[in-house]
Amino acid sequence: MFSNTHIGIDLGTANTLVYTKSKGLLLNEPTVVALDTKTKEIIAFGEKAKEMIGKTPSSIEVIRPLKDGVIADFDVTTELLKLIMQKAGKKLGTALRKPSVVVCTPSGATSVERRAIQDAVRQSGAKDVQLMEEPVAAAIGAGLPVNEPVASMIVDIGGGTTEVGIISFGGVVASNTVKAAGDKMDEAIINFIRKEYNILIGEPTAEEIKKTIGHALVPHTVEQMDVRGRDVVTGLPKTIHLSSTQIQGVLAESLETILEAIRATLEICPPELAGDIVDHGVVLTGGGALLKDIKEWLSTVIEVPVHIAPEPLQSVAIGTGKSYFISERKQRLAK
Repeated sequence: MFSNTHIGIDLGTANTLVYTKSKGLLLNEPTVVALDTKTKEIIAFGEKAKEMIGKTPSSIEVIRPLKDGVIADFDVTTELLKLIMQKAGKKLGTALRKPSVVVCTPSGATSVERRAIQDAVRQSGAKDVQLMEEPVAAAIGAGLPVNEPVASMIVDIGGGTTEVGIISFGGVVASNTVKAAGDKMDEAIINFIRKEYNILIGEPTAEEIKKTIGHALVPHTVEQMDVRGRDVVTGLPKTIHLSSTQIQGVLAESLETILEAIRATLEICPPELAGDIVDHGVVLTGGGALLKDIKEWLSTVIEVPVHIAPEPLQSVAIGTGKSYFISERKQRLAK
């Protein structure tokens, strides 16, 4: 028997989210898997696998099968999606038999990358797979009037990529994708601490530093944080003291790249829609929208209002889930 279940999937570099109309946000798991190096079988995925990063023996490898918003390891991604759908089915209280799926893709993805995402979702058990551009999904999830003749500008700062899009009449009018996002910020923090202090830290520690004392490029009250890592010279554990101004400087390059993407998108925006953006402003979604002071910084440098979506981490997933029902309602009204 085929199920008439319709789900939306935000297949992100950092997290994979599943949304259904009946239950809302059903699942939010890190896009991380732990593999047995001999059998290549998945031992753990999601939060359990993320907790294993940097702590496993040589017989277990922890990997992230998506890189910069696209699939880096097709087979592992397919198996991960199967496990995610099984877990989502358990939360729904029923097996997800051949669901119809809407999944988002970066606006800058090539046709080959889009096909890879579509094939991976289909091989994981989906009956019907529809692809949706990430800025549109984020705008729907943020509650913007995407189907009206009004410009909505969205900046989705995710794990692998930052998507900037101007949407009108349900489509993307202008867009830009840059690889300056959460992962690049974490990588910059790791490199800075190694270069400045000769201390090695892992990705989870870098992410925690960014969340705790990371700030956008505006004056702020200085915050301090103790960080533990391994001394490159002695090989022994060591604790260092970091300030928020140091991390602010480290994040500057990624933030400037995001700013350039926003400016480039505004430059190619049709003049008729530019006035709408001045009136309604820019909406931030994704994990990067939670960086301290980013709203204040952007509103100052681009001189238009900046808002943060009600649920920035969930906007894309909510948008993919709702989009099916929007298109379904349109078809019924057309009849």
